[in-house]
Amino acid sequence: MGDKTMTADEAVSRLESGTTLGIGGWGSRRKPMALVRALLRSSVTDLTVVSYGGPDIGMLAAAGRIRKLVAPFVTLDSIPLEPHYRAARERGSLELMEIDEAMFMWGLRAAANRLPFLPVRAGIGSDVMRVNPGLRTVTSPYEDEATGVRETFVAMPALRLDAALVHVNRADRAGNGQYLGPDPYFDDLFCEAATTAYVSCERIVDTAELTKASPPQTLLIKRLHVSGVVEAPSGAHFTSCAPDHGRDEAFQRLYASMPWPEFAERFLAGDEQAYRTAVEAWHEEQR
Repeated sequence: MGDKTMTADEAVSRLESGTTLGIGGWGSRRKPMALVRALLRSSVTDLTVVSYGGPDIGMLAAAGRIRKLVAPFVTLDSIPLEPHYRAARERGSLELMEIDEAMFMWGLRAAANRLPFLPVRAGIGSDVMRVNPGLRTVTSPYEDEATGVRETFVAMPALRLDAALVHVNRADRAGNGQYLGPDPYFDDLFCEAATTAYVSCERIVDTAELTKASPPQTLLIKRLHVSGVVEAPSGAHFTSCAPDHGRDEAFQRLYASMPWPEFAERFLAGDEQAYRTAVEAWHEEQR
């Protein structure tokens, strides 16, 4: 099946400026932050980013790497609005396509199934159509049996991705990815909608280990959709990756309150090991 293991920096080295990048997770939950930090260490910029946004968007926006964002929200969950994203948005430094959560999912599903669009009721009668004048509607070719009416839907265009970054609990070297927490966060759709996908995980295990203690249904990501696997313990930090670790709420509050240049200089100036060391030092200071 092939060994697809690589480092975070090697995965990011395969990305190009101007690419359309999907980032998995949801808000401040199971985000591929080790890969995002590697992206910040690279020269890749001018990105179109597709994400159920969290600190991945805040950091990339603050660093000026995003040209266009496609998202239904950008939140830190326990902090409702991501402050660094808000600052970037208020500066007008990025283009935004803001859509309903269900429309977003349907766009990923259309791309995963290689369809140009999928019809969806979400968005009808809302301002999402006003703020996205490029969206179109489509009328069903079939009459409703009860009313005889042909219903109108939003024709949600496929969210095709050049690359996707996701983080899961376990993976094998071939690229099979397993989630052990309460929610898959549509990470499988991100991988299937992308030309290439890079999966970071808390731990790489032998393929046979994936189903020893957990059912096959937890094998969210199939190897045929994965281009690279990165072992990154605590690679979602400071977001949660249940059941391996919860969200680092104290550090998230620091991130949200600290000016971006200071945060980047203290925590993001070095490699991943330097990041971990800096985080541990900060926690020690708080004790």
